[in-house]
Amino acid sequence: MAQRILIVDDEADIREFISYNLRREGYEVFTACNGEQALEVAQSVHPHLILLDMMMPVMDGRQTCEAVRKNPELKDTMVLFLSAVQEEQCQIESYEAGADDYITKPVSMRVLCSRVGAIMKRLSPQTAEKPQLTLDIARRIVITQQGEIALPRKEFDILQLLYSEPDRVFTREEIFRTIWGCEVVVGDRTLDVHIRRLRRKLGDEVIETYKGVGFKYSNS
Repeated sequence: MAQRILIVDDEADIREFISYNLRREGYEVFTACNGEQALEVAQSVHPHLILLDMMMPVMDGRQTCEAVRKNPELKDTMVLFLSAVQEEQCQIESYEAGADDYITKPVSMRVLCSRVGAIMKRLSPQTAEKPQLTLDIARRIVITQQGEIALPRKEFDILQLLYSEPDRVFTREEIFRTIWGCEVVVGDRTLDVHIRRLRRKLGDEVIETYKGVGFKYSNS
C-alpha cells in the first residue's frame, strides 16, 4: 500500500506541481488549501506525512501543526514545513509546535523528494534492537541502518558532543556553553526543542534525559 501524503498550501499551482512529482515517486497524495480543510482531510485519510505551508488563510501552519499534535489519531503523522518564510524565529516556533522538519522555498523537486523519502524511511517498521549510529563529521551526516540522515547544524553539533563521550551525562550548562557560546543568550526551551527533534529522527532511546541535570547519548 502506498504511503499517504497531505499537501497543504493556499496556492493551487504549488499544490498541483508538488502533487504531480510525489505521485511519480509512488505516493498517494491528498491536498488542502488551508489549515482547517487540512485537519478534515487528515482526520479522514490519516496521512503518513503532511507537507505544510506556514502563511495560510483561515488557520496558519503553526496552528494547524499544533492541532495535528493534539489529535491522538494523528500521533504518528510526520509534519514537514515547506515555507517561503526563512526567519530563524519562525522556524523555531514551527519546531516548538511539533514539526519534524522545515524546508524553505524555493526548493528543487529533486531535493524535496529526497527529503520526503528520508522521512518516509523513518516510518518503516523498526526492529527492537537499538539503532546503531555512525557520525560522518566531514559531511555532517548521521549514518543509520536505514540510511543517511542530514541534520541541521545545531542538531548535529549537539549530537556530536553527546556522541563524543557515550554514557557521560552532559549538563545543560555544558551544552549551552559548547554549542552556543558564553555570550549568546539562549532560552532553556530551545535545547529541549533540538533534543526532541533528534529523538524523532534517530529514536527516543538514543538520547536519555536526566531531569534537572542534562542529557547523554546512550551507547547501551
